[in-house]
Amino acid sequence: MGVNIRELVEPVAVEISFESLSKKAIALDAYNMLYQFLATIRQRDGTPLMDSRGNITSHLNGLFYRTTNLLEYGIKVVYVFDGKPPEHKAKELERRMRARLEAEKKYIEALERGEVEEARIYAQQASRLTTPMVEDAKKLLTYMGVPVVQAPSEGEAQAAFMAARGDVWAAGSQDFDSLLFGSPRLVRNLAITGKRKLPRKEVYVEVKPELIELETLLKAHGITREQLVVIGILVGTDYAPEGVRGIGVKKALKLVKELRDPERVFKAVEWTHDIPPEEIFRYFLNPEVTDKYRLEWRPPNREAIIKLLVDEHDFSQERVENALERLEKAYRTHFKQASLESWFA
Repeated sequence: MGVNIRELVEPVAVEISFESLSKKAIALDAYNMLYQFLATIRQRDGTPLMDSRGNITSHLNGLFYRTTNLLEYGIKVVYVFDGKPPEHKAKELERRMRARLEAEKKYIEALERGEVEEARIYAQQASRLTTPMVEDAKKLLTYMGVPVVQAPSEGEAQAAFMAARGDVWAAGSQDFDSLLFGSPRLVRNLAITGKRKLPRKEVYVEVKPELIELETLLKAHGITREQLVVIGILVGTDYAPEGVRGIGVKKALKLVKELRDPERVFKAVEWTHDIPPEEIFRYFLNPEVTDKYRLEWRPPNREAIIKLLVDEHDFSQERVENALERLEKAYRTHFKQASLESWFA
């Protein structure tokens, strides 16, 4: 779900090109990307791509070809994987699982009625990542020569930490949480660019990458990062999704600007969740992260990629080899010299 501060963000979001991101390192929220691939790469009736043994491969398909595209632009992508979720996220994770099970039920019912479009929507909502799927994704990225960072807890918190340290230029995700975690920049729409059909409508929209800079966002609304976190808590986060009843973004913004101090704001609202808002506030400012990671882009391992995708998961050998040629060229063009320079630095 993520924090819904779209109303605050939209006025300062800037449309950018892939070319403008060349040579920049971006820490991508891996689970966010994989779930987007699972949701969008499906057959017409919503069935995900699968190999001959029934293993879902939509996430690998999206990961391989989209990452290759990004590397061709010279974008130094890093994938950050979630670790153990914080305890105060347990209720939200349970809610998501119930929602997925309900969506699976509705998906089957829609198929039985022959309502293909409706079935596809429910199928997207029912997407779930399993441990073997995540492990295959990590293997593929490693074989592609792309750095993989295992976060101790929330991936977006780790990506924000890396961006704040200057080890990467920005965090990359569809959600806005990394801004609350302190990332100086957020890049969106890296997994879903191109024309996309709006749900339940015969309307297609052009989706392009966009950049949100934290400092610009804060200045535009005359608030601090701490106040941004408070706004997020009031409207709803993964740790208390409903937020405060009756308070939307505009009212939350008004409250933090009037009362300023987080404690005064929290005392002024009716908080109905088990976890205190102060605890969520402290978590956003001091999440569990690690500085034990190495960012190095290596040449792709052709044989290992073919074995994983073609031999184990029935990908088209011709398509994979064509993509491998592009991947190898991208490494030679954008990454080989940079790797040599870092080696001898």
